[in-house]
Amino acid sequence: MFQQNIATLAQQLRNKEISSVELTQHFLQRISQLDEQLNSFITVSESQALEQAKAADAILSQGQGNALTGIPIAHKDLFCTQGTLTTCGSKMLNNFIPPYESTVTQRLAQAGTVMLGKTNMDEFAMGSSNENSFYGAVKNPWNLETVPGGSSGGSAAAVAAGLATAATGTDTGGSIRQPASFCGITGLKPTYGRVSRFGMIAYASSLDQAGPMAKSAEDCAHMLQAMAGFDQNDSTCSETATEDYVSSLNAPLSGLKIGLPKEYFGDGLDANVAKIIMDAVKEFEKLGATVKEISLPNLQLSIPAYYVIAPSEASSNLSRFDGVRFGHRCENPKDLMDMYTRSRAEGFGTEVQKRIMVGTYALSEGYYDAYYLKAQRIRRLIKQDFVSALEEVDVIMGPVAPTTAFGLGSKTSDPVAMYLEDIYTLSVNLAGIPAMSVPAGFSNNMPVGLQIMGNYFSEAKLLNVAHQYQQVTDWHTQTPNMAKGA
Repeated sequence: MFQQNIATLAQQLRNKEISSVELTQHFLQRISQLDEQLNSFITVSESQALEQAKAADAILSQGQGNALTGIPIAHKDLFCTQGTLTTCGSKMLNNFIPPYESTVTQRLAQAGTVMLGKTNMDEFAMGSSNENSFYGAVKNPWNLETVPGGSSGGSAAAVAAGLATAATGTDTGGSIRQPASFCGITGLKPTYGRVSRFGMIAYASSLDQAGPMAKSAEDCAHMLQAMAGFDQNDSTCSETATEDYVSSLNAPLSGLKIGLPKEYFGDGLDANVAKIIMDAVKEFEKLGATVKEISLPNLQLSIPAYYVIAPSEASSNLSRFDGVRFGHRCENPKDLMDMYTRSRAEGFGTEVQKRIMVGTYALSEGYYDAYYLKAQRIRRLIKQDFVSALEEVDVIMGPVAPTTAFGLGSKTSDPVAMYLEDIYTLSVNLAGIPAMSVPAGFSNNMPVGLQIMGNYFSEAKLLNVAHQYQQVTDWHTQTPNMAKGA
């Protein structure tokens, strides 16, 4: 059952070939058997999941419900879930039980999904390897000695290993797409503002965006159908009407114009990864697409711009964690200032502290114009590069990451090398456009993802392009060996 997609499971539930309770028990058993090796979950909500499954079965027994009713999924542990521990992978929130529900989790619950639990992540979504969690590193199910990517690595590993049919993730600089690539699943980062951020614990508010992670584009379409749409609780949420993401999946690709940025295929890209990406592009040509080279000249500036803007916003967002109202508080503080400083020093991990310090410095008097304002100007140039390119082509394709998943601990002592892993993904967040990672092959037995980028609010087109590719390839159906034995 763990290898089947949402549409197949939904049909089996409607036909009463299986119940949601049985399906949920199946996944809970897999979590119990396999997650000790992976560490992909922080919280497993067994009793709540079984209650939700019973409720879903009651709805299905009346001939009601939709494609997601009774489907067990997982949530990245930065979505607030009322009454369920929400930690953001941090000691700072090790005891935080939200009194309210995020819009994303609420909409998916209303669609009938069953929440299996909350997945592990880099602390406050800061990281590219899922090694920065207070709860320990997550392992990649394809090779337990490698990283699953970050920060949504717990969600990616859980889906890849068949511990959940799908999961939610968030993408601030590639945190859905990179782990999806490393773990061989499909992940979509929607247009900024397409999915509400209400109840999503913020890292960098102008960059964060929630999205679905699943085995296939079709499954992601079902998830996005429930997640997307305007929310009055989020002032950055777009009022642009959503599309029917599922019904447009089967449109032919004849006439599709694909742009290949020359900057994505230069020094630093692994030769095997480059070949896999080009082989995937050839499949699209067989489906009727045409390909042309394009240029995104400011791509190299995306890393320095991002690592000024994101830490600056994090410095502001994380100032609310002060030991006063919620979260970790130090013991026996001498006075208010001692409580602030010790609570933050004890609650935040090393990477989070680094980024807070960088952001505070960039925003400080005398440096705001030199760093933050200049980074925002570069951001405008990067956005314009994409706008210009997408006037010539329908979608842009390239690698998600320069390499396959790297070894645990191999880059922790070299932050620059870690940051360079995001060279192909950061610019998408700075521009605010949608993009996704689609399994495209294997290099040395490790998955490689193809990145597909599109114009604003073109999620339906991206899902259509990815789905058509997945109709003629089987990379998205591959399962890690460790998952088969359970």
